[in-house]
Amino acid sequence: MTKPQLFTCMAFADADAAIEFLTALGFAEVLVVRDPDDPATVVHAQFRWRDNGGLMFGSVRPDDELGFAQEPGLGRCNLVVASDEEVDATLARAVAAGATVVQEPHHPPHGGRSTAVRDPEGNLWNIDSYPGE
Repeated sequence: MTKPQLFTCMAFADADAAIEFLTALGFAEVLVVRDPDDPATVVHAQFRWRDNGGLMFGSVRPDDELGFAQEPGLGRCNLVVASDEEVDATLARAVAAGATVVQEPHHPPHGGRSTAVRDPEGNLWNIDSYPGE
């Protein structure tokens, strides 16, 4: 397994609910650092997507000067899965975990199978069997 070199970054109003959602999608927890004074606040989390991708996130915090953790629901992420069948299986897990379907499964002209959902906080997740070129 290689270490991911590119991460999508997001912020969540409810980081614990996000952890449950991400786990349902198939992400694996690597690291969760909580505020020692407020354990409900996730200062930094890192989750792995398969063997070559990742997501870093934390709780919304008004003290975040750089803006990584200020606005939830604005994230967009493309999840590449191994097969057309896995698109449907991942979609089913996402919906069971609270996602809303915003694009029904289809076969785009560039290949593969694709669908899209919004998580409970409004982030857009594209689930795709097209691995790119």
